[in-house]
Amino acid sequence: MGASIADPDLGDDDDFGETHEINVTPFIDVILVLLIIFMVAAPLSTVDLPVSLPTSTATPQKKPDKPTYVTIKSDLAVAIGENMVKRVDLVRSLDAMPDASKDRFIFLRADRAVPYGELMDVLEILRTGGYAKIKLVALEGVPDGVPGAAPATGTPKP
Repeated sequence: MGASIADPDLGDDDDFGETHEINVTPFIDVILVLLIIFMVAAPLSTVDLPVSLPTSTATPQKKPDKPTYVTIKSDLAVAIGENMVKRVDLVRSLDAMPDASKDRFIFLRADRAVPYGELMDVLEILRTGGYAKIKLVALEGVPDGVPGAAPATGTPKP
């Protein structure tokens, strides 16, 4: 609450009148602190392994809230999220995750330089481990039939 000293409408000079105004300064301080927290935390919630993904012109689909990414890097190392794992421990590590379910989707990311046979080996490991719902991750490209559009970066030129 606030009081006004110089209010001439007060009948008695000894009493202070109350003013009914909200002090928004603490509210703004809290909002700014929350904004800074979210700005710092947002980049940390993504997978940050550098992988050169191929492009695709397929329609993007909705991702779940907490996707499980399996990544094959260009040096053929395999990772779940950002944690490196051995291929023999891939299914065991997926089973040990807190939201372990064979029905969840596994998003498989592979570097452009990964040979097809290596990609199929990881797919086979996941399939034999009971993970049948696997989605391949690619960068969004531009369809070839769109007039005035540049060709996708991943398409070979004749």
